[in-house]
Amino acid sequence: MAKKNQTLGEFIIENQEAFQYSSGELSRLINSIRLAAKVVNHEVNKAGLVDILGAAGETNIQGEDQQKLDVYANEKFIQTLTNREIVCGIASEENDDFITICGQKEDHNNKYVVLMDPLDGSSNIDVNVSVGTIFSVYRRVTPLGTPVTIDDFLQPGSEQVAAGYIVYGTSTMLVYTTGHGVNGFTLNPAIGTYYLSHPDMKFPEDGNIYSINEGNYAHFPQGVKDYIKYCQTEEDNRPYTSRYIGSLVSDIHRNMIKGGIYIYPKSSKSSNGKLRLLYECNPMAFIVEQAGGKASDGHQRIMDLKPTELHQRVPFFCGSKNMVEKAEEFMKKK
Repeated sequence: MAKKNQTLGEFIIENQEAFQYSSGELSRLINSIRLAAKVVNHEVNKAGLVDILGAAGETNIQGEDQQKLDVYANEKFIQTLTNREIVCGIASEENDDFITICGQKEDHNNKYVVLMDPLDGSSNIDVNVSVGTIFSVYRRVTPLGTPVTIDDFLQPGSEQVAAGYIVYGTSTMLVYTTGHGVNGFTLNPAIGTYYLSHPDMKFPEDGNIYSINEGNYAHFPQGVKDYIKYCQTEEDNRPYTSRYIGSLVSDIHRNMIKGGIYIYPKSSKSSNGKLRLLYECNPMAFIVEQAGGKASDGHQRIMDLKPTELHQRVPFFCGSKNMVEKAEEFMKKK
């Protein structure tokens, strides 16, 4: 039973038996992510004091400008996971292709692959707004003893064994699930330890917050436009409050605590949507569903989608169950 103020290390040990595959690697993997997050958090908190702000002068596979902290976070998470020899492969939003990882004996016997967005919301870095990290864990589907292939990464979200995010804000929190509910741990920076601060996190079934970039309104599908007008109509418990940070981690974290819906639809500018299925939508969908919420592409469950490429983009609707279902009604009409 989760106890508030329990350390993350204690929680992992106590709940080891609840993991679907209780051989220790998954616990060590979560511990590695915890360590890398502390290193990245330390650097994020120095932004403005050291030369870590601004663009790195490179673009990622999606053609987006990489920030210096994007590159730093990517390197630290890859380095930590690689050095501990826990995973057999890593895929990152910042890399063109997946990375194959061998043990010291190059026997490829590790069971897990990790997919990640090392620094979500990086456009907010220069203005001191919350950013985050998103991660997703799968068991490999190819035989042990062989190098990983693309098939190990192109699995539907329903096959995830763990997913989580770290939010670097007024406090730093690690929120994750292994399929047995969602728990949030807050970092005490004085001693470098995460404590269970938000046990068994749940989305309220209803909410009064909608999070969407309304600056793109003219480019949205009609169903989304109609839902926005519904949110703004003065009736029942509406109008809802519009809150949009521009960091997926921060927006969903707030909505999970207060109740709300997050929408990033396809548009005439982005025909497939903007968010990545593997690095953002699947892990967030797993967390949201485990917290009693709902996640879809506006028509069907996100975690049922079969990925076809590493950097695939999809529309994303997620949050309080009743709010997502209402948005889906408007999408279905159009």
